[in-house]
Amino acid sequence: MMLFNMVIRPFLARLDPETAHRLTIRALKCGFGPTVRVADDPRLNIRVWGMDFPNPVGLAAGFDKNAEVFGPMGRIGLGFVEVGSVTPLAQPGNPRPRLFRLPSDRAVINRMGFNNEGADAARANLAQRASKTDRGAASGAIVGVNLGKNKTSEDAASDYSIGTAALSEFADYLVVNVSSPNTPGLRALQSTDELLRIVEAVKTAKRPGPKGVLPPVLVKVAPDLTDEDVADLSVFALSGRESGLVDGLIVSNTTIARPADLKDNAVAEETGGLSGRPLFERSTEVLRDFYRRTEGQVPLIGVGGVSSGADAYAKIRAGASLVQLYTALAYDGPDLVAAIKRDLLARMLADGFTRIGSAVGADHK
Repeated sequence: MMLFNMVIRPFLARLDPETAHRLTIRALKCGFGPTVRVADDPRLNIRVWGMDFPNPVGLAAGFDKNAEVFGPMGRIGLGFVEVGSVTPLAQPGNPRPRLFRLPSDRAVINRMGFNNEGADAARANLAQRASKTDRGAASGAIVGVNLGKNKTSEDAASDYSIGTAALSEFADYLVVNVSSPNTPGLRALQSTDELLRIVEAVKTAKRPGPKGVLPPVLVKVAPDLTDEDVADLSVFALSGRESGLVDGLIVSNTTIARPADLKDNAVAEETGGLSGRPLFERSTEVLRDFYRRTEGQVPLIGVGGVSSGADAYAKIRAGASLVQLYTALAYDGPDLVAAIKRDLLARMLADGFTRIGSAVGADHK
């Protein structure tokens, strides 16, 4: 952490944020970072969707868009790593600049637009899991694949089906991303009629994953949903869980809202999705509502503004079986993961829980 704070962070902060991100990816690919994974305290282990997660702290989609560094990221101590979003065809995304720091708010605004190298490139990188040609790819972390649609595609269900067919055999779980604010019309796919078409197509296209079983399918939703939207999606998730179409939800993506108390006002005027600390309260509120409406029957991943053990624990108590972070890593560096896990363990033990899974939804009991 001292090296990161004194040398690396100041250097990266002087660069355009997208350039800094790409340099980070290249450094990780070249072997800069942990070479071995430190075992987690078994009390942080949690079983979800038939999989044993070494700890509940994961990396959200957006960092490793092309599945280039899931091994190195797993070795920093994350319990799972989500790659993507991956679209069937490569696409450049929106014009630059499209990524903006709000350092006073510990936040980021992005309007990337699903820039990625496409499903074929991601498949080639993910195939290294099986061949183990990626040095240390078997990092112990579970790998999820986040799927998106191409901007120009008029058939969303077909795009998600193509992505599933190409990548599901290398995915421990799949994510249907219909909640990014940076692809025109994407959030309209959160309507239950559109979602049904998509998840039915995904189910048909699925192939057994690395463990020889069909990967579970999660739907990633926005934090800007109305109460009616949350109610409808909760019913959809419950029925989808029963029918085998939907296995869980990720709550939530970035927000198009701009809280009134943002300090970096000039940057806040940029269009795109806001992530980081200002998203924490709203995303946790929506998470809590989904858990209540689904009566804890649908596993949830809580994401949005997690930057400490207290944040992670609050989401778990609100109903998240797992949590994800991304923006906080850009500000605090990789040692943040170990710090969160230490604090998470201390908080659950202080509340009398001997396993992290026992704390899930504790605020509702």
